Amino acid sequence: MSWNTKNIPEQHGRIAVVTGGNGGLGLETARALAASGAHVIIAARNPKKAAAAVEDITTSAPDASLEVVALDLGSQASVKGAAEVMLAAHPRIDLLINNAGVMAIAEGRTVDGFEEQFGVDHLGHWTFTALLLPAMVDTEGARIVTVTSTAHLMGRSVDPKNPNLDGRYGPWRAYGQAKLANYHFGLGLDRELRRKGAKAASLIAHPGLSNTDLQRASVSGSNGGRTQRIAEFMSHHTGMTAANGALSQLRAATDLGANGGEFYGPLFVNNGPPVRKPILRRLDMDAAISRLWRVSTELTDIPID
Repeated sequence: MSWNTKNIPEQHGRIAVVTGGNGGLGLETARALAASGAHVIIAARNPKKAAAAVEDITTSAPDASLEVVALDLGSQASVKGAAEVMLAAHPRIDLLINNAGVMAIAEGRTVDGFEEQFGVDHLGHWTFTALLLPAMVDTEGARIVTVTSTAHLMGRSVDPKNPNLDGRYGPWRAYGQAKLANYHFGLGLDRELRRKGAKAASLIAHPGLSNTDLQRASVSGSNGGRTQRIAEFMSHHTGMTAANGALSQLRAATDLGANGGEFYGPLFVNNGPPVRKPILRRLDMDAAISRLWRVSTELTDIPID
């Protein structure tokens, strides 16, 4: 039997944070969690889109409990400010869905000088997660779900000597590095949580090929390369809906049978119902995770503690 939103357990009394919850996969994740009773914090950069998301969700779920917090993952100051606001209002957080990201865009830098895809997709979530962990580590059943992509398979682990790919930038090379960082972060975080005896768990998920704004933004915001145009064409004509694409991260976040360190994605690689996927361990994965930890701590000056 395929897993879907009807399988989400009762979420009343739980606090869920969804980055990028104002559109695409994040909006569908926020919608499903709110419909199941969770108080959902939409952490998003665009206030107009966030307000529209709240209106959209409450149209179908009038009793939805929603909150919006401004978050720009490309700014470490914004990330710190958002985490401070959330912790002041919510001493306990049950779910953190690290969903937001950019894909295969033209070369750029965050306000802190990081390569934009690595800075937004990974370093922003690194700092955000680190700062929210005090509200999660002692929360029974708490989960952090980090969204990666099948693009992690083409990615190379971060080079401590050149994490920003200076002189080596390519839209898909940078995206692969960022998504592999998400993959390694989710697995490494669960290893650390287990080591410390925390009650929280970390899982990873990927949405497969989903028809969202991410592909269209990639085409319009990059050099419009052939690979980007093919990705947009495929997502539009063969991709899953955003609602179906979000099921993998929803299952990782809520399935009572899911455990820390697991990976969820579509059954048929990029399409199909959400299932547990195997963890493909490269020979140097443990070393790559350790390098990522070291580089992320040095660049952000924020340790995972």
